[in-house]
Amino acid sequence: MNAKQVLLTVAAACLVVASLNLTALAQTSANKQCSLVVVTHQTDSSAQVCDLSTVRRMAENGQSFEQNQLGIASILVIGPDYSEKDAMEWFERAAVRGYAPAQVNLAVMYINGWGTPVNYGAALQWLHAAASQHFARAYYNLGILYLEGKGVRQDDSDALRWFRKGAEAADSSAQTNLGYMYDQGLGCARSLSTAAEWYRKAAEAGNPLGENNLADLYLRGEGVTQNDREAFAWFQKAAAQGHTGARIKLGYLYAQGRGTGKNPEAAYAWIKAADLSGDPRGRDLLHSLAKILSPAQIGEAQEQAAKLQQRGSEVMAHNFAQ
Repeated sequence: MNAKQVLLTVAAACLVVASLNLTALAQTSANKQCSLVVVTHQTDSSAQVCDLSTVRRMAENGQSFEQNQLGIASILVIGPDYSEKDAMEWFERAAVRGYAPAQVNLAVMYINGWGTPVNYGAALQWLHAAASQHFARAYYNLGILYLEGKGVRQDDSDALRWFRKGAEAADSSAQTNLGYMYDQGLGCARSLSTAAEWYRKAAEAGNPLGENNLADLYLRGEGVTQNDREAFAWFQKAAAQGHTGARIKLGYLYAQGRGTGKNPEAAYAWIKAADLSGDPRGRDLLHSLAKILSPAQIGEAQEQAAKLQQRGSEVMAHNFAQ
């Protein structure tokens, strides 16, 4: 997988490789919303957090935000009473009421075949409904469908157009993908400097793939002036959010002493954390590092890797729930 890969997940979460995720963005005022603490990170201290019974009661009474909350809880399958089928039902109830986040989430269910057979026609219908409300995440997902040719004729130019709409509406995932389009010259003339600009916007918004891709440009000196310290700093931010490619690159920088002091034990820990998350691309370097570390150092690094891997999983779930 190329370090400057295209982002195929919504937000920073990645529950299924090369798939679309969910978003639970609010569209009504906080005092009219009741959030499930298990699926929502509150960025507004005035927003109310309620228990499951309260949220369910409000959802049953037709409150779209709460219906969408229950849909997210269901797709995460946080307990025995949740399922993908329940998620479909809750998203649909909110979607038909015109709630754009639920319309996007329902489309995602159809795209992935979660709780329903795959149906790109239905997905497109709901994405366009959300896009008509100028909901940025709908633009992003439409861009994905055109980029991959799912339910539509594959068209890089149309993918570029939708990613641009999402990027200009400040969706960091769309900004990352727009950067990738310029990075690779897809649907546009290749421009690494323009790619760097969009990666930077996404990175500054905290998008881990944007951070990773910007770091990679700094490491290579493409579109920006080569700078190992900048590369290290951005890889470190992405790695802290669980991005496995960034963790491997960060380990490489620690191993080589580029942008930071040489630290083979830290290198081993970061690369091992990526390996524990299912990304084996750093195994050759792990074997090399193991030859220069003592058994005690390897043991300590493995303990640190386990902690990092757990922390990354928590962060990704946290981001997914917003």
